Amino acid sequence: MKIAAIDVGSNSVRLMVMADGKTLYKRLCTTRLGEGVAVSGTLSPAAIERTAQAVSEFVNYAKTQEKAERVLIFATAAVRSSSNGKEFTNRVYSLCGEEVDVVSGEEEAALGILGALRGQDGGIIDLGGASTEISLQKGGKKVYGKSVNVGTVRLFDLCGQDRLKLQKVIDERLKDYGSLSLNGYDIYAIGGTATSLAAIKHRLKVYDPAVVNGTVLTEEELKNMADELLSLTVEQRKAIEGLDVRRADVIAGGCLLMYNIVKCFNAQKIIVSESDNLEGYAMLKGYAK
Repeated sequence: MKIAAIDVGSNSVRLMVMADGKTLYKRLCTTRLGEGVAVSGTLSPAAIERTAQAVSEFVNYAKTQEKAERVLIFATAAVRSSSNGKEFTNRVYSLCGEEVDVVSGEEEAALGILGALRGQDGGIIDLGGASTEISLQKGGKKVYGKSVNVGTVRLFDLCGQDRLKLQKVIDERLKDYGSLSLNGYDIYAIGGTATSLAAIKHRLKVYDPAVVNGTVLTEEELKNMADELLSLTVEQRKAIEGLDVRRADVIAGGCLLMYNIVKCFNAQKIIVSESDNLEGYAMLKGYAK
């Protein structure tokens, strides 16, 4: 059975095509649905329209080109945290006739850990555009799961490229995770920031999921990368091999956030995973009997 899953994030819309439980490929369109939400609390009409159009195009592609038997769409922090998220879901339905499932922060964390760990013990850091989920699993059961409203687009909206402001916001938001320790767990990092940092580490001229998947980034490496990225202008970052230029403005704040999570919660390192909440959602909803 072939299905398609579409993840509507704060920074990007992603399409995954899966056949009989195996991921065939993923595609991405950067639409910045969540821009300005941290300040205004609402999705802008322009962001709603360009993102809904991107979702509709992915739906049409999945149905006509891939002959997907099911198309699943879910949205995360940008939609659930905005006061007018219904305007976006209604616009998607008017364009393609498909419903959008707006998942809670707890559900998002569960999807990430299901997709990345596939039932194994460990933990995940799902660093997105508007929220970051941290989850831990032991003995096949969840022992911790928390979603906090901090992510790359939200940090950019609030702080721009100002390191002192970024650090202040990060310090405040990390308190929301409570007395958390990641020590002793294999910690997998999912999402665009994690995969981008892996691609930068390998200086990939062409993005290769096989190379990115399983990349280890230590606390020291994350610190050095954050220092380097924050020392450069947005234009200068666009010349870095491995970095998608569409992330040049948000990657530094994202890297600083990832470094601080690893440092504050004693993770020591992260393992970058290509499998994420798209796989989790497809496994949970797409093949459910």
